[in-house]
Amino acid sequence: MPDAVALDGPLTGTRIAVLLESDFYEPEIFYYRHRFAEEGAHVDFLTRLWGNPELTFTGHEYRAPFTVHRGIEGLTDARLREYAALIVPSGMVADRLRYSEDVTRPAPATELLRRAFAEPDLVKGIICHGMWLASAVPEVVHGRKVVCHNNLVGDVRNMGAEYVDQDVVVDGDLLTARTGEHHHVFARRLIDLLIQRKAR
Repeated sequence: MPDAVALDGPLTGTRIAVLLESDFYEPEIFYYRHRFAEEGAHVDFLTRLWGNPELTFTGHEYRAPFTVHRGIEGLTDARLREYAALIVPSGMVADRLRYSEDVTRPAPATELLRRAFAEPDLVKGIICHGMWLASAVPEVVHGRKVVCHNNLVGDVRNMGAEYVDQDVVVDGDLLTARTGEHHHVFARRLIDLLIQRKAR
């Protein structure tokens, strides 16, 4: 699938990474693809490619296809710093990406999230069940204010995070939202955060 054409806007020159796998929530993913481009940002969808040049995933609601050709494998710290934000979306994306064939090692996407949290200039956006990806690295959200899907409240508390009963929560470089249906307010808040940071 070709990238959405980025228009000139307040986020021109900004890059946003969105993780993807099967059973994604189509309204959210297709919204990100176009909404961030409207502000001038370039959106890259990333996944674990397992040695393939590209993979096509299907959505949860309508089985809509979405092809990803950028892999998280080999993503260097320098390349990671080129992104202004990394989004872990809703649906089953995080659960699929946290799979590790070697249980003594974190999944590549989990390791990527750990590295992202070491970069304070990179906004981490986690929505709904996306918090599953952080379960193997709970220290990244320990002590942080977050919101998540109601089904994961016990999980985030066990991870040492402070659950806040709001649709969208900002805690420094961490932005969280309650459900995939809140993707529009999540995106609006992310856009505002990135514009503020770009103006510094």
